[in-house]
Amino acid sequence: MDLLEYQGKQFFAQFGIPVSDGRSVTTVDEAVAAADAVGYPVVVKAQVHAGGRGKAGGVKLANNADEVREHAGNILGLDIGGHITRILWIETASDISEEYYVSFTLDRSAKKHLGMLSKEGGIEIEKVAVDNPDAIAKIWVDPVDGLTEPVCRAWVEAANLNPAVTDGVVALLLKLYTAYTEGDADLAEINPLIVKTDGNVHALDAKVTLDNNADYRHEWSEYEATQVRDEREQAAHAKGLQYVGLDGTVGVIANGAGLAMSTLDVVNQAGGKPANFLDIGGGANAEVMASALQVINDDPNVKSIFINIFGGITRGEEVAKGIIGALEMVNIEAPIVIRLDGTNAEEGRALLAPHLSDKLVSMPTMLEAAAAAVELAKKN
Repeated sequence: MDLLEYQGKQFFAQFGIPVSDGRSVTTVDEAVAAADAVGYPVVVKAQVHAGGRGKAGGVKLANNADEVREHAGNILGLDIGGHITRILWIETASDISEEYYVSFTLDRSAKKHLGMLSKEGGIEIEKVAVDNPDAIAKIWVDPVDGLTEPVCRAWVEAANLNPAVTDGVVALLLKLYTAYTEGDADLAEINPLIVKTDGNVHALDAKVTLDNNADYRHEWSEYEATQVRDEREQAAHAKGLQYVGLDGTVGVIANGAGLAMSTLDVVNQAGGKPANFLDIGGGANAEVMASALQVINDDPNVKSIFINIFGGITRGEEVAKGIIGALEMVNIEAPIVIRLDGTNAEEGRALLAPHLSDKLVSMPTMLEAAAAAVELAKKN
């Protein structure tokens, strides 16, 4: 779940990270009132899930109410990278002396948290990595040990930041690590992390991605309300499905995120284009399968459906019963190709056998099933 900038700052503030005073607004009049409340000069910022806001005209400095009114009027409704601006963040302007970059994310291959720190802030870290990779100081933090102050201090020194602000930066980075871990984030990034003219360090921006699997531990309904989803994704989310809409013609249903990703790759390998990513997890019963099929069936671009199930804890015969039950609940227009393997797969395939037809095809391997689904999509 990606947070808007103002939500990320509110998230950071919960852990004591200094952020600019500001207000989120949705109208021009609210923008003026917010600016009056926080004090001039202010920055009027578009709140969208996209980068390049400044270049697109979505970030403007305002010295008085008239300028706020002008900028807010221009930015509300502005298209930035395909995202329409409906929310603004009005915050106090900052006097900046230096700009840094810092982030924490998970390095899955190392099974550790990865911290990146650079004195070249305010620009995309990808550009820094290409143009001047030595400007990025990295550390890998074992989740068991956590980030200690001595390690953090050595990290800051390795990044060659201004020695005068070492103590302030170390204190902030320790808080950021706490926010990242205790807040169940997949990414916590500040770009830029600024040094103000008074010497204080400060998070001028916030990019936060939260781990959806941890939502039961938090109250994230406010964040959910601002997530941008197309109609397909919204319908899937309402049914509790892990779904991402794509632009292909082969609908995909799989159990497990890894298998779903592999299925997308195999469809591409077979010469087709997947219409979605859909992970039903371990629940392949009739209700879950019916919900998944309904979401895919409602996509007019889908010309065939590939159901790729590998039974582990969920047994093959239960999966087969779920598919059969789902087909009785949902009128599916596109032909379906099923690949069923794993625990009790033979029993499951035996249950499916009486229902097979030119609209419901069973294939023994993932490659064969993908090829069949791609071919059926081309015919339709």
